[in-house]
Amino acid sequence: MRNQTLRGIAAMLAAVGFFAAMDAFLKLFSTEYPPLQVAAMRGAASIPFVLGSLLVSGRLHQLKPVRWSLHLGRGLLAIVMLTGFIYSLKTLSLADAYAVFLAAPLLVTALSVPLLREHVDAKRWVLVAIGMLGVIVLLKPSGEGLITLGALAAFVAAICYALAAISVRVLTRTDTTASMVFWFVLLLTVFAGALAAPNWVPLQREHWPWLAAVGIFGALGQHFVTEAFRHAPASTIAPFEYTALLWGVAIDWFVWQHAPTLRMFAGGSIIVACGLVLILLERKRSETA
Repeated sequence: MRNQTLRGIAAMLAAVGFFAAMDAFLKLFSTEYPPLQVAAMRGAASIPFVLGSLLVSGRLHQLKPVRWSLHLGRGLLAIVMLTGFIYSLKTLSLADAYAVFLAAPLLVTALSVPLLREHVDAKRWVLVAIGMLGVIVLLKPSGEGLITLGALAAFVAAICYALAAISVRVLTRTDTTASMVFWFVLLLTVFAGALAAPNWVPLQREHWPWLAAVGIFGALGQHFVTEAFRHAPASTIAPFEYTALLWGVAIDWFVWQHAPTLRMFAGGSIIVACGLVLILLERKRSETA
């Protein structure tokens, strides 16, 4: 049992690292192409790997969707989420974008009350409120009261991610994991591609390796996330998702020579601390249930 848990933790750490590498290439793309186009290319780069893994494992029959309306809704959320996140990568450092986006677990807790009719006790509401203060620190970098568009875009992306996560809770009752992953990336590609078509910028020859890297790192990240949840409980491995912030700081430092700011440390620390305590409370509640 202990070895299985350690394998799950190692897989999650690997997944977060691969996703961070993918996001670094998305940041490179964001300086050359419109955000909607980058979102479409992100989805298109994932489709061959998703279909390939299902073909090899003989699970193509699992692609059949049951609740079309929710799949379409997740596709629309995917457009806003990826476009917002990619825009934030264009204007912010990777670590700053991650620090805001990591508020998503807190938003899932808050939104589960009106959308899923779940009960959230006072302790959790306090954590959500404090976590949102961390977001405000990141949204307002100075005493001038100005909100940076990049940070706001990352926060909108976090809201969409939280809504998509809540939709997964509903979809798992009727649809397979394979169908949720496939239709998510396919609808993202189609919808974002259609919106980006009027202003589409031809992909330069030297950027094709970037696109291949996005697909490869995204596929590896998805594989290791699946392995993580296969070998360990969600409450055990979820805290390790916050290592994304460390990856963001490291990549900013070595690739773009961008040092983390005090504001990022302050706001990010508040958000991560509240998220970790929230996960701990959820774990204790599940153990006593």
